[in-house]
Amino acid sequence: MLRIALFLATNFAIMIILTLVMSIISNVFGIQLGGYSRMLVISAVIGFAGALISLFMSKMMAKRSMGVHIIEQPSNATEQWLVSVVARQAKQAGIGMPEVGIFHAHDPNAFATGWNKNDALVAVSTGLLENMTQDEVEAVLAHEVSHVANGDMVTMTLIQGVVNTFVYFFAMIIGRFVDRVIFKNEEGVGIGYYITQMIAQIVLSFLASIIVMWFSRWREFRADAGGARLAGREKMIAALERLKQAHEPEELPAEMAAFGIHGGEWKKLFASHPPLDERIEALRRAA
Repeated sequence: MLRIALFLATNFAIMIILTLVMSIISNVFGIQLGGYSRMLVISAVIGFAGALISLFMSKMMAKRSMGVHIIEQPSNATEQWLVSVVARQAKQAGIGMPEVGIFHAHDPNAFATGWNKNDALVAVSTGLLENMTQDEVEAVLAHEVSHVANGDMVTMTLIQGVVNTFVYFFAMIIGRFVDRVIFKNEEGVGIGYYITQMIAQIVLSFLASIIVMWFSRWREFRADAGGARLAGREKMIAALERLKQAHEPEELPAEMAAFGIHGGEWKKLFASHPPLDERIEALRRAA
């Protein structure tokens, strides 16, 4: 319900802004750009296509890009323990059993991905298994299972699709505006449109990423809270404290970064995760 409300609210807010912009262009500058519906449909197709394709291919991309070894039949005690913990947490969270995997990385990290909560993948790094206690690993797994249970992969895709749509749309509007006002091209589109559109897409995408990253940081707090419910608050705090002691984790690929466990970068507006101190403090306040 929250994801649907957020999706509708985002569209409503954007449509209000869109109406105001169109009104200003028409009334102040006397320019009738026309064809808005067609442009919006094209933008939506382009904007959502990339996000949806990425979502449906996320597990395959993760396995290949991260070299994830899927535990189909546990070959040792560690693998058996990982599968049993994820199975128990998935049952508690009310989701289907995710695939469980391990990827080679020196630093402690983990991520969850998949196109829906009943067909997900939870993977941990070898560095995480080597540098954390079982209680801490359990908390990290609970954090990732909570991402799945919260439907974060789908929500992020919806938000990214909406953002992409309006980045393309406003880039086309700006391109046409500049082409007609600056380059005086009254019929069709000229070189000014294409150049301006490309520049506008870059600038708007950069600004739009602030919105996406804000939501990414917000749902990290939710996943921490979910991890605390599944594994225990003290275990979740201990896991985050351990991450603070570790070296800065290696960056995950862009498509996995938003679902990893590590803390945010110093450029907070563009960080996918909040600082670890803030996450720990949030858990302590909740207690």
